[in-house]
Amino acid sequence: MSVEKDMKRKANPVFQDAVKDAAAPGDSVKVITPKEQVEGILMPSPHKDIVMIKLNTGYNLGFEKKDVKEIQLVEREVLKQKTSLLMSKDEKLPTIVVLHTGGTIASKVDYTTGAVTAKFTAEDLLEKFPKIGKITNVHTELISNLMSEDIRFSDYQTIARAVKKYALEGVSGKKVKGIIIGHGTDTLSYTAAALSFMFERINLPVILVGSQRSPDRGSTDAALNLTCAAKFIAETDFVGVAVCMHHSSNDDDCAILPATKVRKMHTSRRDSFKAINSTAIALVKPVGIEYLWKDYPKGTTGKGLGSKEAVILRDKFEEKVGWLKVHPNMDPELFRFFTSHYRAIMIEGTGLGHAPTNLGEKNLQNYAYLQSFLAKGGIVAITSQCLFGRVHPSVYTNLRRLSEIGSIYCEDMLPETAYIKLSWLLGNYSPEEAKKMMVQNLRGEISEQSAYTDDFLKE
Repeated sequence: MSVEKDMKRKANPVFQDAVKDAAAPGDSVKVITPKEQVEGILMPSPHKDIVMIKLNTGYNLGFEKKDVKEIQLVEREVLKQKTSLLMSKDEKLPTIVVLHTGGTIASKVDYTTGAVTAKFTAEDLLEKFPKIGKITNVHTELISNLMSEDIRFSDYQTIARAVKKYALEGVSGKKVKGIIIGHGTDTLSYTAAALSFMFERINLPVILVGSQRSPDRGSTDAALNLTCAAKFIAETDFVGVAVCMHHSSNDDDCAILPATKVRKMHTSRRDSFKAINSTAIALVKPVGIEYLWKDYPKGTTGKGLGSKEAVILRDKFEEKVGWLKVHPNMDPELFRFFTSHYRAIMIEGTGLGHAPTNLGEKNLQNYAYLQSFLAKGGIVAITSQCLFGRVHPSVYTNLRRLSEIGSIYCEDMLPETAYIKLSWLLGNYSPEEAKKMMVQNLRGEISEQSAYTDDFLKE
């Protein structure tokens, strides 16, 4: 028995009783009960009377010890020593960079704790998904190892500066065809919007990729998402920031989604990312790429490797921007707090952009706080929690009252995008410039008109 295996057993004494020291967490086992025989990977259990295994599907299954007749060892966990990845050097293949930031796409099960943690480096991902190396020459860099809920504006800057470095300098003097950013799904759309606004000009495709299910699960979406992103970069003339995720729950194809119009719409489905008030830019299929946008942004000549005009990055953000979500029975203290602590407020209103600022003493207090805040130079931007459709300042009297005191109605912008845009604008421009630019379509965040479809939930 190895020292490491022995340490695992001592750290998990439950298993000494359950399997009589025949197996340790991480080993493949067969659990035999009077009714069935089930194979899986032995997992730590939080309860001494429960035996846990992870099935090939990625799901966990528990058995009461009293019902387990025997646990047979099938195969011990192979503890591989990490080796450096041999990068493809086929001169006929384009070169891409994979920037790793963490998230589920970089996660695997720690069998000593049973938890899913971010442990893969970018090299680990490519070692697990070798098809990417057959499509492109790959260079990797570990930017961070964060779950996406922990990302801050400073992390956007770190990612953007790495993108700029490779876009301008390439790899060992060789031009880079594009960049993949591995990212956690929960706030992936925020980062996509941030990078889209930060890069006033970019000379290559920057594709954010995540996965809803970790790479060590049989149902993972990481392999297809990463492979499709690499294929898209290798074959496209698209430039700019976009997102590549599953188009359906099947492993058929992936959608290339617009960075400022994409949203995670489900907690766990593999096709949870959807274009809102827009459509996918393209679908990446086994046989090629199907473009759904006729006028997608394309590369231009004379702006290539080493050109100072190839990339323009504005990477500052204003921290003092608040996000206020409208709901019934709002206390005026919320409006007092927001208007006294922030330079700008993004209000996620109801319907066409409503906020509780009309009839009733407390609602009128809310209105008074906003009116005073705007009169002193504050900025109020209004979106809708409906997501689909657009806000409008003129349909109802209460909307006009908010507009008349200076609130900015953000057309069909997503709340996440509006929050990021407002923070970015105030970080790089004066308040007056920010107010004007908030309603200008800078990176595809505002649609010229809202199209009516019979089923707006489907592309």
